[in-house]
This record gives sequence, structure tokens and C-alpha cells, in this order.
Amino acid sequence: MILELQKLFKKVKQDARIYQILFLSSFLLLGIGSRDWTLKPGIVGVMLITCWVTQAIALFLLSWRDRLSFSPQHQEPKAKSIGSVNQSIATSFYRFISPLFSASITALAICLLLRSQSYSTMIFAGILAIGSKFMFRLHHPNGSGKHWFNPANFGIIAVLLLTNDAWISPGQWGEDWWYAILFLSAGGMVLKKVGRLDTTFAFLGTYALLEAVRNLYLGWTWDVFGHHLMSGSLLLFAFFMITDPRSIPNARAGRLVWAAAIALLSFVLRHQFYVPEAIFWALFAMSPLTIGIDYMWRSPRFNWFKPKQLLLTPHSAL
Repeated sequence: MILELQKLFKKVKQDARIYQILFLSSFLLLGIGSRDWTLKPGIVGVMLITCWVTQAIALFLLSWRDRLSFSPQHQEPKAKSIGSVNQSIATSFYRFISPLFSASITALAICLLLRSQSYSTMIFAGILAIGSKFMFRLHHPNGSGKHWFNPANFGIIAVLLLTNDAWISPGQWGEDWWYAILFLSAGGMVLKKVGRLDTTFAFLGTYALLEAVRNLYLGWTWDVFGHHLMSGSLLLFAFFMITDPRSIPNARAGRLVWAAAIALLSFVLRHQFYVPEAIFWALFAMSPLTIGIDYMWRSPRFNWFKPKQLLLTPHSAL
């Protein structure tokens, strides 16, 4: 039993999502405690439960659909453990709880960015966010698939469009320098583990360059430039939303082009059309392009699990 617990702890420790959950939870507590947010603590709990339940129901329905299918391409492959036919208890339990990690990240991201006094609106956002992973999905002949919308971003944009009592507060973090250092440090640690720092650099680099050119053109001082780039919401977006490795382009070249395009669209929406939530609308608009980019630049899809650890069914890592 102790050996199995050690194996389970090792698997959890190697999963980058655990660190992301810890950081997002810390940011949420920090925001509630130091920024006087209007977020009700009960909404956080309800959002987590909503995302967990929606994920579990969706996976059950997906598995049930595959079992009813007589087509070989939809037959769910059996999960194997490297070097052993029978999985250990730790591996089996980890496969069972693993989908909840991604659902937790989605729930925490929505709570960090979306505001509403209505529980029903927040629940609606959680259901749509998790549901988007299963509704908007590119299927492959081998039974695997890929969702191209960032779940949290989809849920946020959906309730902004469909309800009247939800909003985003881009300035909720202010421009304090120590928030920026915190987000940069935490985000850098997570992205180093998943290998997606290039996406953040492409987005922030392009956005900073456009802001610098505009700053020079208008003859403003450089403190205005720093003010625009020190936004906590911008850094959270750059390190924890646009870098979701399961929904962004697989190839590095594709990610760089895609992230730069999002930065360009964000810049235009913010300064030409005065949209305060420009970065979120830009990500939503550019997400479907992931399909074409993956077709142009072929590369294996990201997997949260190392091949030497275990081979999972296509749906278990959602």
C-alpha cells in the first residue's frame, strides 16, 4: 500500500497541471484577500463542482457512445502500462482522477477572470466551458481528438454574449510591479515544464512591439508603455490561458504565428475599437484557426503524460 501511494505521489508530482492548480488557487486567494474583489467565496465552490460534474458526465457519455459504436475506428483502445499488462492501483486511480485536474484549472480560471453576482450565470459558464471540449472537437481515425477552444475562454465569452449580468474586469489586479513578478515567476515555472514558453514570448513580444510603436508615434513617455504591459490580467492571460497545450497549435512554428496573430488582433480591438476585454475576444476569434495551422505544420499532439509513465485512452487526458 505504501509503495502504491509513493507511485501515486510521483505521478501527481510530475503532472504540470498540479502546479497550475496551486498557483491559480493562490492567485484567487490573493485577489480576494488583497484586492477587495466582489467574488463570493461560495461561487468558487459551486464552479469547481459544476466543472467536475460536467467533465464526469461528458466522459461517461463519450465512453457510452464509443461502446455502442460498431465502427473499428471508434473502438476505445485498452489502456496499457509500460512493461505490464495489468495496471497498478496507483496508475488506475490516477487515470480516474486525472480529468478532474483540467476541470479544476478551467473552474479556477473562470473565477479569476469572470464576474457575476448570479450563481446560475457562473454555473452556466462552467457547463459551457467544459462542454466546449466535447462539442467543438476535431476527431481522428485513431479515435483521438482535439478541442480547439480554450475551455475557460469559451465559457467566459459565451456568458458575455448570452447573459446580461456577467462582465470581465481587466483592471482588477492594477499595475503593481510585484503582481507582475509573481505572475511571471509562477507562469514561467509551469510553462517550463510543459514547453510552451515560446507561445507566451510570441504573444507578449508582438504585443509589446506594437505598443512601443504606438507609444513612439503618439510621443508618450515610457511609463505609459510600462503601464499597458504591467496589467495583471494581461500577464495571467499570457501565461495561463493562451498557453493551454491541449487546445493551441501543436507545432512550434504554428504556435508562434498563432500567438502573434492574437496579439495583433488584441491590439487592434483595444486601440481601434476600444474593447477593454480585447485579449479574450481575440483568443476566441483565433481559436478555430488551430485546425488549419495543425494541418499546415504537422506535429504530435501534446500529452500531459510522459510515454514512459503510461498509455492512456484518448478521452482520459481531456
